[in-house]
Amino acid sequence: MGILDKVFKKNKAIEYSFDLDLFDKVTTKNYMKRVAVEICIGLIARTIGQSEFFLKVDKNIIKDELYYRLNVRPNKNESASYFWQTVIRKLIYENECLIIKNDSDDLLIADTFTKTEYANYEDVFSHVIVRDYEFKRSFLMNEVVYLRYSNEGLSRLIEEMYSDYGELLGRLMSFQKRKNQIRATVTLEALTGKKEEERAKLQKYIDNLYKSIETKDISITPQTKGHSYEENQKPTSSSNSSVDELNKVTDGFLFQLASLLGIPIALLKGDMADVEKPTRNYIVLCVKPFIKLMKDEFNAKFLDMDEYLNGHRIGIKIISYHNIFDLATAIDKLISSTVLTGNEVRAEIDYERSDDPNMDKHLMTKNYQQLGSDSTEGGEKENDEA
Repeated sequence: MGILDKVFKKNKAIEYSFDLDLFDKVTTKNYMKRVAVEICIGLIARTIGQSEFFLKVDKNIIKDELYYRLNVRPNKNESASYFWQTVIRKLIYENECLIIKNDSDDLLIADTFTKTEYANYEDVFSHVIVRDYEFKRSFLMNEVVYLRYSNEGLSRLIEEMYSDYGELLGRLMSFQKRKNQIRATVTLEALTGKKEEERAKLQKYIDNLYKSIETKDISITPQTKGHSYEENQKPTSSSNSSVDELNKVTDGFLFQLASLLGIPIALLKGDMADVEKPTRNYIVLCVKPFIKLMKDEFNAKFLDMDEYLNGHRIGIKIISYHNIFDLATAIDKLISSTVLTGNEVRAEIDYERSDDPNMDKHLMTKNYQQLGSDSTEGGEKENDEA
């Protein structure tokens, strides 16, 4: 170390060059993870956020305070759409979501809580915090809506998966930065004996020089006495293959996350060919399991056993992925073949039943008859006689 000390004492310019703040610290960006999570979880949350919640009694939808709370205003500060989107986000990413009811009958989403589990008694939720307010009381399981996602620790899986993809993406980006980096040298006179004030001016000059080169299309560099700037390497032309490699890494992480949630890859890619099939798979394999989970919990908490056995149901009507007119031919065949009545068809497509008594009758078109029958009925028979 003594030899190095002598060298630095002899050449103060070297010592000064190590003090220059020429290099920025590399920061790790996790935007790839945030974008992938937002695309997948946001898609599911927006889909379910457009659903309609209802209580059906004797095949009729009851529009009461519960209907208003579930579809319009769950609490004083949130709309129903935002409320249910928040529920789905917490349910997927945190694997569970707790909804409580306060003294004003508002539905609130708990930010944090402590759950105490029992084998022969109801679980207890304590230290429930909503927007920095902690409830002093505890809640029993029958007093809350508690949703739990079957995919254990999705956030942990995302972090573990991102650690590999993130490292690979970071290496590719680092390579691209080095590949297209402008490398230059600044020659300075030795600053032995110079004042700290002059050093600060020189540092400001170098900072302005770098900023001018980085931000301006045309940058003129003044060559002052004792200072000279020279570029040693010109940036190479960017290639599309490099961008494709980055996109493949980000898409790989996105598609892995989508597979965990049951979202068809074709739907995320935006493929327009046969878009109905991946949309149907998305509804059936991804959205409906969440709907079933929510319906089971709602029926258990909003209805008692006798009401449920007597046909009372909490239902959820999700957004349709097809136009009602596209189903016209299939509906006509179901009714005309006496398979379903009009009201039974309306129930299948989540429409309210009609009070028209004819909608509860089985109808058959005149072209249906028994196999081997030699006679026809109705209009055809009358036409033959005529």
